[in-house]
Amino acid sequence: MTMMKSQVASLLGLTLVILFFSGAHAAKITFTNNCPDTVWPATLTGGQKPQLPSTGFELASKASQSVDAPSPWSGRFWARTRCSTDAAGKFSCETANCGSGQVACNGAGGATPATLVEITIAENGGQDFYDVSLVDGFNLPMSVAPQGGTGECKASTCPANVNAACPTQFQVKAGDGSVISCKSACVAYGEPKYCCSPPNDQPGTCPPTEYSKIFKDQCPQAYSYAFDDKSSTFTCNGGPDYVITFCP
Repeated sequence: MTMMKSQVASLLGLTLVILFFSGAHAAKITFTNNCPDTVWPATLTGGQKPQLPSTGFELASKASQSVDAPSPWSGRFWARTRCSTDAAGKFSCETANCGSGQVACNGAGGATPATLVEITIAENGGQDFYDVSLVDGFNLPMSVAPQGGTGECKASTCPANVNAACPTQFQVKAGDGSVISCKSACVAYGEPKYCCSPPNDQPGTCPPTEYSKIFKDQCPQAYSYAFDDKSSTFTCNGGPDYVITFCP
C-alpha cells in the first residue's frame, strides 16, 4: 500500500512538472468598457492556433468580462462599434466588422480601420510583449495594462479620439455624417512607403511619414506605422494578467 501511495505521489509530481514546463499558466484577459455606448470586443489567435473560448461578445457601457489565454499565445483584440442584427438574423457592425454574421468572430479578423491591442504571452512566465496599434487605423481609444508580473510592466494607452484629428481623405463616416473611424495611410493608399512592404520592408527604407506622425501626435505610445517598435513595444515577465480598456 505504501508503494502504491508513493507511485501515485510520484506520478502526481511528474504531472505537475509536465504542466509547468508545458506552459500551462493561463493569463486572464479582462475587457472593460468605459465608452458611453455598448461595444462588441473580438479576439483573434495568430499562427493558425486554436481560437480562445470566446471570439466575440457584447459588452455594455461600464461592464467588464474576462477570457483566459493559454501560454504560449499570440493574438489581437479589438472592439466593434455601432452593431446591429438585421431582419434575417445577420449580425454586423459599422466599424471593425469581422464578417462572420454573428457576435462571435470565429477566427475572422476585423475590417480596417480598427484600433488593436496585440499581446504575445510567453511560456513559463517568460517575457510577454504587448502594444496598442494604429497601423490598421483607428476606431476608438484603447489601452492595455498588465496586472502583476515582473520587470517594467507599464500600461500602453491610446486615450485620444483620433477621429477628431483624422485627415479628411482618411475619414470613414456614418450615415449621419459623423466620423466613426480613421484609416491609416497604408489602408487608404496601400503603397509600400506607407505599408512598409517590399521594397520598403526594412526600417531604413520605411521611416515615419507625415500621416503616421498625425497618429503619433495623438497617441505617442501606440504603433503609428509598422517599424514604430522603439516607443511602442512594451514588455512584462512573470506571467501577468491583462486589462484591456475601451475608452480609457
